[in-house]
Amino acid sequence: MVTPQLNVKEKEKIVVPKQRESILNITGTPKLEIKEVGKVFKTKKGETTALEKTSFSIEEGEFVTILGPSGCGKSTVLRIVAGLEEATSGHVLLDGQEIHGPGPDRGMVFQSYTLFPWLSVKDNITFGLKLKGVSQKERDDIARHYLQLIGLEGFENHFPIQLSGGMKQRVAIARALANDPKILLMDEPFGALDAQTRNIMQEVLLKAWEESKKTILFITHDVDESIFLADSVYVMTARPGRLKKRIPIALERPRDFSVKASAQFAEYKEELLSLIRDETLKAIK
Repeated sequence: MVTPQLNVKEKEKIVVPKQRESILNITGTPKLEIKEVGKVFKTKKGETTALEKTSFSIEEGEFVTILGPSGCGKSTVLRIVAGLEEATSGHVLLDGQEIHGPGPDRGMVFQSYTLFPWLSVKDNITFGLKLKGVSQKERDDIARHYLQLIGLEGFENHFPIQLSGGMKQRVAIARALANDPKILLMDEPFGALDAQTRNIMQEVLLKAWEESKKTILFITHDVDESIFLADSVYVMTARPGRLKKRIPIALERPRDFSVKASAQFAEYKEELLSLIRDETLKAIK
């Protein structure tokens, strides 16, 4: 019996892939709500509107990627959610509570390497736990768990200078997850890696996400990466950035690299490339 293939428009009717319904809190209050958020940067030359009435929400346990042309405000959205930037207008709510600044309820992983160079891998992973007063034994147990999860057993006593770029980002992900945040915010974390390492890191991240069930907001320029990782891809317009379209990704989970060769994947990619091309052309006019 041949299984009928869904076209992209039919897939958009699927709010959440069936195998994710037990994970996502699809009937309750969204984990994260972005409501009519605007951001205006003031410079010596005047004002630049980065975001304009941007609204979307993310459910508990959902993995969302954001795509858009350069300068559309993707990273600005993330920084506002992180509390590193203040919105000019609108509201951002996490578990129904408005965000007014940075907090331990949000974990961050950046493109640049942000490990403490004077600390070992294990001490980097458990740094936040130590500040919280977690016991040495519990810190060791947590570090052991995440070292195994990210595939770095045996490297706990190494220092960042001894690690490759991909290994450093594994440690950064483990450090963020070890602190048990409500949401993980990732700003192009694999952007500086070579293509092969990037592909491997995507699988490492998915493995960690499947285990932790954390809500993730992930910024990327890479269309393949956005499809491979996400439950939903949000496409933003050219500046001033707004949400142009939400594309639910109905690819089965768990996923591995082979899904990138599927017909479904190619359909998603074609649509996303078209959407982003349209916005990029607007941006350069």
